Amino acid sequence: MRTTDVIGFCRRAVSGYPLRSGLILLAMAIGVASVVLLSALGEGTRRYVANQFSSLGTHLLIVLPGRSETTGGPPPMMGQTPRDLTVQDAMALARSTAVRRVAPIVVGSAPVSVGSRQREITILGSTANLLPIRHLAMAYGRFIPAGEISRADAVCVLGYQARKELFGNRSPLGRFVRIGERRFRVIGTLSQKGQSLGVDTSDMAIIPVASATALFNTESLFRILVQARNRDAVSRAKRNVQEIIRDRHDGEDDVTVITQDALLATFDRILQTLTLAVAGMAAISLAVAGILIMNVMLVAISQRTAEIGLLKAVGATRGQVLTLFLVESTLLSLLGTVVGLVLSTAGVLVLQQMFPEFPLAVPWWSPVAATATAVSTGTLFGMLPARRAARLDPVTALAEK
Repeated sequence: MRTTDVIGFCRRAVSGYPLRSGLILLAMAIGVASVVLLSALGEGTRRYVANQFSSLGTHLLIVLPGRSETTGGPPPMMGQTPRDLTVQDAMALARSTAVRRVAPIVVGSAPVSVGSRQREITILGSTANLLPIRHLAMAYGRFIPAGEISRADAVCVLGYQARKELFGNRSPLGRFVRIGERRFRVIGTLSQKGQSLGVDTSDMAIIPVASATALFNTESLFRILVQARNRDAVSRAKRNVQEIIRDRHDGEDDVTVITQDALLATFDRILQTLTLAVAGMAAISLAVAGILIMNVMLVAISQRTAEIGLLKAVGATRGQVLTLFLVESTLLSLLGTVVGLVLSTAGVLVLQQMFPEFPLAVPWWSPVAATATAVSTGTLFGMLPARRAARLDPVTALAEK
């Protein structure tokens, strides 16, 4: 039996039973589209998180008060609280040769008012180094001036949304706002940037760190941002930070130093695993589609008994009949895969138009894995019906006509 004969037989069988073929195509298409779309969402999430970490800065270290480890035992009766990070600690870190910039951070919330307009926003205290470390961009004016870190200048920089809510279309430069009980002169506004790892930089006011410690009546820092001189200096900068803080805190290792690369690598591994897990769960629908192929093909064989008997009567061997039905199930799987890939591509394009800020992307392995799984599933589950058709006795099959 020639290849063209096999293909022609399968084509007539597929087109001759449109409802049966349509059900199989739909099941396969849904399974393939689910695998591709869900893996695209997982890959998009991974890229989104990577972009968010990149927006934090480059060669970044984050110094947090307290250790991240837990002892696993009961808490001590006389527990020790971690020593607070201070502005003096931040100034000491700047002496490391592996460190380019240091930005102490104080964070709080306070009412900000201009005339009759008032709203509660985030107040962030820092230094001029925050601008290059966090890759912030100015829309108008200038950032917090560089100078003595202990000077509590009454100046502030407003985020895009905060400026819009407080001043509307008027220019805020040179005007005064009241933050808590103090008046601050607006010297600049940030450009519209949106959120970065949950921190809305557009809805905040940035003031000098000394002004923030006075405003919130605290000497402790929320964290310290440290920028290494280059990528190769990150490890040395981390060691230096730990040594300097240990010396200043009487030999206690009471801080946690997180590198940007380590944090990103951890999230990347987690999200890649989740993407594979989600794609694997979606692939279960392909197994369901394979079962559907098997059931439908079994029913089809009972309906086409006379056709099978006629094929054997004219000389078709058992192997040729087996091949015919295997090729038919494989062809249906391939057609369903093509429809599923078209649907998933359309779905990705629609989602990209609806959410342009989300970096939706189909990983290269997703359509390959979906196609391989769909075709192998269709062929595997088509084996039982094909074997049953090949074992039919031609005399009995023709007698049932």
